[in-house]
Amino acid sequence: MYERFFNLRERPFDLTPDPRFLFLSTRHHEALTHLKYGLSGRPGITLLIGDPGTGKSTLVKATLQGMPEGVSRVAVLSNPTLKRDEFYEHLAAELGFSAESANSKTAFLRELDTTLDSCAQAGGIVGLVVDEAQSLPDELLEELRLLTNAGVDSDRSLTLVLAGQPELSERLNEPGLRQLKQRIALRAELAPFTLKETAGYIATRITTAGGRADQLFTRDAVVAIHAASKGLPRVISVLCDNALVNGFAAGIRPVGAAIVAEVCADFDVTLARTQAPAKPKEVAPEPIAPPARIDVANAAATAPENTDPRASDTSSAAAPMFSFFRGARR
Repeated sequence: MYERFFNLRERPFDLTPDPRFLFLSTRHHEALTHLKYGLSGRPGITLLIGDPGTGKSTLVKATLQGMPEGVSRVAVLSNPTLKRDEFYEHLAAELGFSAESANSKTAFLRELDTTLDSCAQAGGIVGLVVDEAQSLPDELLEELRLLTNAGVDSDRSLTLVLAGQPELSERLNEPGLRQLKQRIALRAELAPFTLKETAGYIATRITTAGGRADQLFTRDAVVAIHAASKGLPRVISVLCDNALVNGFAAGIRPVGAAIVAEVCADFDVTLARTQAPAKPKEVAPEPIAPPARIDVANAAATAPENTDPRASDTSSAAAPMFSFFRGARR
């Protein structure tokens, strides 16, 4: 819709997890390293914790895409609110097991043990990644614990990754789940972006889409987006995408803070306001100096190119966001 107006090959802020647009803050880089290490065959459970919209699914997808093909079998469970029989039916299908294994836990365990051996000999792993793991019923959490027992005698057990919201950590502290918690070998926790990381995230996605960040958003717009989103990647993407739509409709580029404020109002998102400065102490007035002479002949005035009042803050584009974008890592 707005791609040609902003000189983009594609939309940079789609919400579908796409590792091509991956931006790694310090915490995201640490989490990605933990996931890669955990899915390399490291014994134990890998735990990834993060608030909604912090990028857990994108990191998981990036990790899975980077694994060698043909030597490992990894099942992904994105909707864990299943019953026990549905759970094993899903795992059997994801791991390429027989129809008998989908209907019989005994047959499933036999085939799992065989597959663990064959994948280990090929230098791969058998893994299970559970997204939204905070929604797992207690019954399935216990099944996961029991599944990690498979193959432990020969040092080639099921590799398990649990990705979920902070409620998952709270649940693992319950007495009934202490045995599962004791098997966690790696733990990473994501945090919202700082202002600098928000700018890096925006710049990375725009560059990947073929554009230039300084031509799309002013510095003030980025500050407003960070304040409204509280540094959550998913909310940043929603605000950026809608701000570009509004900028395209108004014929304004780069997009400034006024358009971001409009988008925030549409989504009922409150922009953080800076506190007013403290009132200064009263002091005795200084003598007023005589006014300086103004050379009217050399004075010049230029009219703005766009008369839309929302374009008034785009004057900051003269020094847009370059200081933000330096050092952004992908």
